[in-house]
Amino acid sequence: MENALLIGLSRQAVLERQLDVVANNIANVNTSGYKADKSLFEEYLNTPAHEDNFVGGDRRVSFVQDRGTYRDMSQGAVEETKNPLDVAISGSAFLTVQAPGGERYTRDGNLQINNQGQLVTASGYPVLGTGGPIIFQQTDHDINITADGTITVVEGNGRTDSIRGTLRLVSFTDAQQVLKEGFNLYAAGEGGAPQADTKSRVQQGFIEKSNVNSVVEMSRMMEVSRAYTSISTLMQQQAELQKNAIQQLADVPA
Repeated sequence: MENALLIGLSRQAVLERQLDVVANNIANVNTSGYKADKSLFEEYLNTPAHEDNFVGGDRRVSFVQDRGTYRDMSQGAVEETKNPLDVAISGSAFLTVQAPGGERYTRDGNLQINNQGQLVTASGYPVLGTGGPIIFQQTDHDINITADGTITVVEGNGRTDSIRGTLRLVSFTDAQQVLKEGFNLYAAGEGGAPQADTKSRVQQGFIEKSNVNSVVEMSRMMEVSRAYTSISTLMQQQAELQKNAIQQLADVPA
């Protein structure tokens, strides 16, 4: 295969992967606490396609290599909901939840109370406090969540605040190493053991929106699509050129 076709194929493979990343970002533009993914590329130099009996050296061919993705951990816009169970985290901390596979972490502060009185995520996973799951009583009202995550309520007809727990906020030494899972959750992965975070603050009645810029991502999607089409056209022209050359060389005059 000619070098031009090899380079085109390498670029198309990378564009296909980039399109998947962009499409996933757009699909999560309204997901609370979602962090956008970005693509990483690098130049890969390799020897060109050649015959073994080719005499003399030639310069190496520059291919495109998909190195992977990294996560944009910047803070998303904060939106007021006035829902006392909603929380937005200012800082790098994550909420800790109990999932079937063990402890998981999320920035999605759209919280609820299930039928058992547990504080849970929108997907139904229990939110953990510093002392375990946070459980409310049926007579609890006037829920208040302080900046450090302490949750207090007023019981029944009483006037004294009762503490129901403190949100377990954690952060990681290298947040790029945490692994994305379904339901807007993260696993520790190679990000190291989670550390208690005392610097981040909680805002009650707010949620952190996705940090995806929909206009930028839509523009990037169109750019990737155009680039893929352009390379397809170039490769087709290259193939036609090779075909015509073979036909003409094979046409030996009588």
